Amino acid sequence: MSGVSETPQNTRDRLKKSWDPFLVTPVCDEEEKTGRCVLLFSIVICALVGLLVVASGFFSKVTLLLLVAMTNEASNLSSKPFGTLIIGIVLVIPSILTFIKSMWKLIFTHSPSPRKGDVLMVCIIEALGALGSAMLVVVAMPHFNIISNLMILSSIHTLPSAVQIFHQSRSPNWKITIPTISLVLLIIGHILFAIGYLLETKYDLKIYVSIAILATILVSLTWYENLLLLLQKTTFHHVEPEHDTRNVLYICSSVVRIAVTAVVVGSYIPLSGHDWIQLESIDQKDLNSLLVLLVIQAVTSATCHWFGVIACKMHYVKRGFALPLICTTPVVCIALFIVFAVQSKNFPDVTTFCQNLNYNATNSMVNNLLLVVEQSICETITKMSNRNIVMLFISGICWYLGFVLCTLYVWTLKVQRIERTTQLFVRRLYEAAYIDQSMLLNTRYKLQKPSKSEPNQSSAGKVMVYLCATMWHENFDEMLKILTSLFRLDKYKSNMKKDTLDFEAHIYFDDAFVEDTKTQTGKKKRYVNMYVEYLISAFEEVHKVFASNKTDMFSRNNISGCRYQKIMGTPYGGRICYTLPHGNLLYVHLKDKQRIRHKKRWSQIMYMFYLLGWKLFRKYDILAEKATNPTEKEHVGNNLENEKHNTYVLALDGDTDFQPSSLMLLVDRLRRYPGVGAACGRIHPTGMGPMVWYQKFEYAVGHWLQKSSEHVFGCVLCSPGCFSLFRASALMDDNVLKMYSTKATEAAHYVQYDQGEDRWLCTLLLQQGWRVEYNAASDAYTNAPQEFVEFYNQRRRWGPSTMANTMDLLHTGVRTAKKNPSLSLLYILYQTLATGASILSPATVCLMIAGAFSFVFELDTKLSLFLAVLPPAIYIIICFVAKPNTQIAIAALLSIGYAFLMTATFLSIIGGIVKDNTILTPTGMFLIAMSLIYIITALLHPREFPLLIYGLLYIICVPSGYLLLTIYSLVNMHVVSWGTRESAAPKAKKKENNKKVKYQKTCKCFCWEVEVQVHEKKNANSEKEESKENDDSSLMATQSQENKSLVANQEDCGYEENWITQLQQKSNYNVLQEEDLPQEEMPFWEEVIKSYLEPLKEDKQKQDEIERDLKSLRCKVTFVFFMINLLWIVATFFLQLIGSTVCITIPKVYYNGTVSSTEFFLVEPVGLMFLLSFAVLIILQFLGLIYHRIYTLIHFIAYTGTEEQVKHKVHASQSKTESTITNNVYENPAAISEVEPENIYHV
Repeated sequence: MSGVSETPQNTRDRLKKSWDPFLVTPVCDEEEKTGRCVLLFSIVICALVGLLVVASGFFSKVTLLLLVAMTNEASNLSSKPFGTLIIGIVLVIPSILTFIKSMWKLIFTHSPSPRKGDVLMVCIIEALGALGSAMLVVVAMPHFNIISNLMILSSIHTLPSAVQIFHQSRSPNWKITIPTISLVLLIIGHILFAIGYLLETKYDLKIYVSIAILATILVSLTWYENLLLLLQKTTFHHVEPEHDTRNVLYICSSVVRIAVTAVVVGSYIPLSGHDWIQLESIDQKDLNSLLVLLVIQAVTSATCHWFGVIACKMHYVKRGFALPLICTTPVVCIALFIVFAVQSKNFPDVTTFCQNLNYNATNSMVNNLLLVVEQSICETITKMSNRNIVMLFISGICWYLGFVLCTLYVWTLKVQRIERTTQLFVRRLYEAAYIDQSMLLNTRYKLQKPSKSEPNQSSAGKVMVYLCATMWHENFDEMLKILTSLFRLDKYKSNMKKDTLDFEAHIYFDDAFVEDTKTQTGKKKRYVNMYVEYLISAFEEVHKVFASNKTDMFSRNNISGCRYQKIMGTPYGGRICYTLPHGNLLYVHLKDKQRIRHKKRWSQIMYMFYLLGWKLFRKYDILAEKATNPTEKEHVGNNLENEKHNTYVLALDGDTDFQPSSLMLLVDRLRRYPGVGAACGRIHPTGMGPMVWYQKFEYAVGHWLQKSSEHVFGCVLCSPGCFSLFRASALMDDNVLKMYSTKATEAAHYVQYDQGEDRWLCTLLLQQGWRVEYNAASDAYTNAPQEFVEFYNQRRRWGPSTMANTMDLLHTGVRTAKKNPSLSLLYILYQTLATGASILSPATVCLMIAGAFSFVFELDTKLSLFLAVLPPAIYIIICFVAKPNTQIAIAALLSIGYAFLMTATFLSIIGGIVKDNTILTPTGMFLIAMSLIYIITALLHPREFPLLIYGLLYIICVPSGYLLLTIYSLVNMHVVSWGTRESAAPKAKKKENNKKVKYQKTCKCFCWEVEVQVHEKKNANSEKEESKENDDSSLMATQSQENKSLVANQEDCGYEENWITQLQQKSNYNVLQEEDLPQEEMPFWEEVIKSYLEPLKEDKQKQDEIERDLKSLRCKVTFVFFMINLLWIVATFFLQLIGSTVCITIPKVYYNGTVSSTEFFLVEPVGLMFLLSFAVLIILQFLGLIYHRIYTLIHFIAYTGTEEQVKHKVHASQSKTESTITNNVYENPAAISEVEPENIYHV
């Protein structure tokens, strides 16, 4: 833009830079860096995981070898059948665990049934695999020495090696070399093994050697699906593992494996010359040893499998998964030889040691187990020749080296962060007998990519994220936060190619325009309000910070890069197009509520239709029209589905502050799990004051327990609109966006649709079958109400809307559970209990207050209950008759009184526990249990542990939050105004020249508004002065009233558009050049406004009708709600009156454990049941939290270190940027017309 002539504005800007170098640097603009402590923590965790994998694998293998050696005929085990039975149990434990897990998933998720042919084929193959395992471990291995048994477990890769050779036969010669060598080494090992035992005259093991070799071949069938994937075939033609449709197959296969193993064990015991009666003759020492080995083997096998999976999910495949598992066998072998060497070090040679070995058992379990190792090795040394021993040793090395070569592909595996287990491994089972070999062979030869043809599959294409923030009356500091987050994301760059994404930022500004008073020309002047000016100023400041050279003091204000931005008028108001320093685009859409419908939900509908309909769908629709045959049209359709699944919309509030990592963590959830339609992060309220402190702990508990448990047991019910990532294909699904754009026509609609739009959108997604997830590591910060009035008004909207959407979801629970795999009937039951507890919260608080009165003031039970119920009852009446401000003022006074009472009660309970000399009372146990849960929960969130301090404030405010606020919300549910960030419209100023108007008449005709005025005569000078005065006063214009009868498709021919000049003068460092809206967009905006976003016309009769319906709905809901609570209070009250007749008697237990025979506690059954139900909910949430924290830690560690900040680069030239935009179909839909259908991949 060097050709632009120098203007007075440019001259003033250059002059200002010479004397105004000072910047407003936001605190939140600091670059996100991974701290050294975090990196060290990640390294320690990864190293610990690797050590746990090798340690657990070591103990799993050692215990199995000991169990097998104890069943050898030469061992001193008192009951060989019992040992064989224990080995059989070891083999079936993984199948039992898989059966339990599959049944759990079958109960808690919707699982389609597989084809009968698939079930039959799977059962046959699993039966052969189980037969091979049982024959090898139960029948053959007890006849070999412990070292041979260790090495033969590495020979179970016959079919994997053979199939790899076949798979690589069409590849370059060097690729087929490795699997060929692997198979050759395996065959050599089998030959040397057979020769070593068959040539030994002291052993007659021909049949067992044959069984062992045959069994290893059968065992290799276990990973048949990996083999079929190599052959480009699949067994499950109609099975979708991503949606847990294999649960029925796993249940069937587990039952088959258990049955086959049981048959082999049951048949082998009598065939081996033993009798089942010998089970009873087991010695107690041997029984203890076998049971201990069984427990250790089962626990360590499961631990090795679990930590191995975690290592892969944490991007620690080589050092945390492959290396520890490969090293397990050598480590065990070395450990066995070390044990033998230590025991024989006092003897001149090994033969002498073996001849003097005491075969008698001792009282020490450890010594007896060491004796088993020594006895097995000595048996081989004394009875086999050195030549045969060498052969066995070489065969073991061949097996091991062959296995390493067969699983070499694991080292080159490309794993995504938090990769799904079904994508990593071909089967859910692991094999306890050979845990290290089974886990390596179970790893997919090629990571399975989701099929593009499936409806809910997400391909690994490039991600496009639209960041959409809605603004209204945010202040300058709040705007600074959101803009800083956008600039920070613009600067962000990941060091991993697959994490790169494109993004566009859009800010939708509601009610952005104001009108000046009428001029003598009969037209009104339109300006933007002061909040838009705040946004422009905030952008200027943040742009200077991120685009300036921080190392050069004299160039801090000389912004590098493109400073020429676009501004244009649109059918809905106006638009400003910014190009950020690193080339990403920011659009500010200024909405005129006289042209387009205002408020947050309609802003969201506006950007969804624009981004998903106009920008995304339209270009493929054009290409489909150009398609000349069905194949091309199908090709276009497939690519449309692909882009829909890889396009995300990040919903933001105008004051949200977030880091790029927070967005990337949410993107991970959607990229890895195709069925996820939305994901939300951890929201942190910001601000100062008691109200904010209360909300900090409230938000913390809600995220710690509620959202975590929802994520684990089912899925999250509400993804907050201030920071949530939505998948485009989910929003574009049937019954979602179309339903979301429904205009409220009934009283219930106003409550459910408009008062909690984020909750309703999530309800629509859930009912359509999509999953909503929560990521605790994705942090976002947003301002919370700091005043009591604003807080109550905010919750007045949230409370009824949450209840309405929950009831809607529960009402359609059975139908939704069939359609949504994440919502089971048990989860619906869980939500029903949680909703019931929420509904009874006012009654519970009243009963708690009654107990406080009785405990603190030693009042009668009936009087205490009366005093507890009286204030809420009076407050209900006040809420029905008084104005909202009066209601909130009274609630504030009552809250202060209740806070003092709760403080006294809390201290009194503690004093009572000390006085009674026991904590084993229902109240004391509940208080201590809740305290421990909250403390442990906070410890699991180290960064948020200080929030426990605010927990004390939260406790004393429970009556205000769960009693008074509930009453206020329900009684005022007919009030559907926003309630927050509202500013009263000031009265219009009276013009001085009105005094000089002799006659005035206004006429309206369509869009023309003609006003006729007769003025007194004025001289030229006075007219000039008045004109200047009017121009100056227009900058202080007031906002127009909320409801106007002008429709959106009218031309604003009665207005003078002065807002562009206003913003150009306001923008000092970014030159706003006026341009025209692309002609292609004009019909779209006109049609979408006409169809969905036309301003609501003022209809007094309709408003009165809706108001009556809202009040009627309010009365019905409050009657049912308060009646339920009243019945609960009455039931508890009468149970207290009846006394000990129906009460549960609990003896008093002192601190030392002594149970009193004379002192008892009386507990009402109803109260106890409610207390236990609430405790069960909390415990379930706590268990869900622990599970969720573990996987959050895995995700966090996997992400740590994958980011790097981009180095500061000089921004590209304006011409290059314009060229990029011109050829970008996202920015310029006209570019689509030049794209042919066959080139759709290049769009």
